[in-house]
Amino acid sequence: MRRLLDVLCDPTRLKIVRALRDNQLAASDLARVLGRSRSATSQHLRVLREAEVVHAARHGNVVRYRLADDLNAEILEDIAAAFDRLEPASP
Repeated sequence: MRRLLDVLCDPTRLKIVRALRDNQLAASDLARVLGRSRSATSQHLRVLREAEVVHAARHGNVVRYRLADDLNAEILEDIAAAFDRLEPASP
């Protein structure tokens, strides 16, 4: 659980998890959603894969990412909400 919390402390990785909650997406799709470069998004995806939060599946020349089957989406949303409360409000 500690590793999961460490990984999800990053706002970008948390956004990726939220985006993958109901969808399977390619890194380029996630990059567009996040407003980041594909390479920056791929680095975050690597950390999520290593922590076994997401799984990758190749479909032709496209790799699609999805949340790990054993992750409970409700628990992830609770964690995300807790981190949201910790972030300082924008001026």
